[in-house]
Amino acid sequence: MSKKPSKSLAQELDRYITPFRLDGAGKFHLKDHKTNAKGDLDKEAAQDILDANKKRLIGFQEKLYAQDRWSVLIVFQAMDAAGKDSAIKAIFEGINPQGCEVTAFKAPSSKELDHDFLWRHIVALPERGRIGIFNRSHYEECLVTRVHPEILAKEKLPPRLVTKNIWKERFEDIAAFERYLCRNGTVVLKFFLNVSKQEQRERFLDRLEDPAKQWKFSMDDIKERALWPRYQAVYQDILRHTATPHAPWYVVPADHKWFARVVIGSVIVAELEKLDLRFPRADKASLAEFKNVREALEQEGKGAKKRAK
Repeated sequence: MSKKPSKSLAQELDRYITPFRLDGAGKFHLKDHKTNAKGDLDKEAAQDILDANKKRLIGFQEKLYAQDRWSVLIVFQAMDAAGKDSAIKAIFEGINPQGCEVTAFKAPSSKELDHDFLWRHIVALPERGRIGIFNRSHYEECLVTRVHPEILAKEKLPPRLVTKNIWKERFEDIAAFERYLCRNGTVVLKFFLNVSKQEQRERFLDRLEDPAKQWKFSMDDIKERALWPRYQAVYQDILRHTATPHAPWYVVPADHKWFARVVIGSVIVAELEKLDLRFPRADKASLAEFKNVREALEQEGKGAKKRAK
């Protein structure tokens, strides 16, 4: 009797991936996506999946680094306190730091403002064989600069280029940029951590109460919270116009951090599995040379044992 073919990771984890994938097909309304979804899991079952995905990710990352062909860019966008930092820490724990780098984009420097809006993100892209994580990203240039027009004014664009079409043009530029990356061997994975305003409030209160978390809190967080409806509308526009089949968005329910980590980790390992990563194989000439080296080392060991007697 023939055995049934084993499921791929993508098939095994599909229920934690496909419901949250946005690739530009069909209509999209952010309010239709629940922030408190947790699938059919409880916290204990979620931890089992997270642990399994960690092991898979460590194995894939070693092969990715050794093969030195593909690179992976992981983008995180979210409102404050949505759990980006803790998700990165939990999912990538144990990864070889030589093959993974996190870049957190803050307000641009004067040097960065003297370049186009994508420049500082381009220079931070991961090399082949590596995973690059953008904690906030080039999408801030369609988000914060749109909510706060005074920031856009500091970018020193020629006035005649700042038209009512600027956001549409930036969406087009970003889509072209990500398509270019994909065509050159960079896998682009984009996660929007979709947290509710109520949950953000609870997390802010937790930060204020816990001395170990107070450093994370800023009065600017409260100012930005007051602009919640505007941010939600702009995020909806960003997701709607920049989700593509080659660089989809994943709208991750983020009210339960443990479930958000299941979704994010599942997407990453399922996509890495598709790359068919393998350790490079030595050619015949190298194998023959290895044989000679092995024999020489073994003889050296025998000589050392004789001298020790």
